[in-house]
Amino acid sequence: MKSLRSHATGGPDTLTLDEVEVPQPGPGQVRVAVRACAINFPDMLIIRDMYQFKPPRPFAPGGEIAGVIEAVGEGVTDYVVGDKVLAGIGNGGLSEQVVVEAARLFRMPDGVSFETAASILMTYGTSIHGLKDRGHIKPGDNLLILGAAGGVGISAIELGKAYGARVIAAVSSEEKAAVARKAGADEVVIYGQAPFDKDQSKALAEQFKTACGPDGAQIVYDIVGGDYSEPALRAIGWEGKFLVVGFPAGIARIPLNLTLLKSCDVCGVFWGAFTARFPEQNKKHIDELFALLKAGKINPLISATFPLARGGEAIQLLADRKAVGKVVVTMAA
Repeated sequence: MKSLRSHATGGPDTLTLDEVEVPQPGPGQVRVAVRACAINFPDMLIIRDMYQFKPPRPFAPGGEIAGVIEAVGEGVTDYVVGDKVLAGIGNGGLSEQVVVEAARLFRMPDGVSFETAASILMTYGTSIHGLKDRGHIKPGDNLLILGAAGGVGISAIELGKAYGARVIAAVSSEEKAAVARKAGADEVVIYGQAPFDKDQSKALAEQFKTACGPDGAQIVYDIVGGDYSEPALRAIGWEGKFLVVGFPAGIARIPLNLTLLKSCDVCGVFWGAFTARFPEQNKKHIDELFALLKAGKINPLISATFPLARGGEAIQLLADRKAVGKVVVTMAA
């Protein structure tokens, strides 16, 4: 089988398409013929040894897959050959076949494509955990989302609207603003390119404050970090929740006096650790996401697909912050 693997620390251009042995499932495992693998920001980090987890090399990136079970290991009774499934696997998804613990699988909803199924878990899973468990979202909240046109951002827009929030989407271009509006955003703020000096940071804070209104943002969903975080925090409302989701623009340095002045909470959103610690709660979230998908309240925007041999280009698209919605690598049946 073919697998797009990292042999040394580096960018997407260092990945090589290798011919490797087909893996065999052990007890409690299944082998999945991968049909689609969604690309996410951790895929860019993991090949550079910048992610929380550092698998031994060589390894294939790709942590979010959908496909068909083609072999079942000893002790697996809930799944059979031919079942269509999706899973979050950490890494290994940019391969034609992959072995997965059966406990990590979810059945694909009827009528859903492999590309859509592969695009649910990480982005929408992160956002439902962040908004519900960490942000305690409620109807009428002002929800300010930074980086709102990416996969996680669009999931937050759709879920925010599903939960009755007023959504303010912050993006970097008019093209991305149109995407955010189509996803349901009530207001859009277009920000400039960091780094910001003091006056530029203050001006962006005023943009956020104006868009959020006199009560400020009850939830700030920060997917971007860097120089964008402080202006967003300055727009937060009394006892608001500032959710730290990611930092493609760099790790922010925030004056902690701002948290005192607004009596607000800064909360980390680490979906991967949440799924490991609370698998049953995560399963309830995924079931809820499937119901919202069926009801038409969420629908992953897949803006680009690539074949396995060009998987490095898919990762580079995210690295360059040019991706809109989800980018997916597909494998032939």
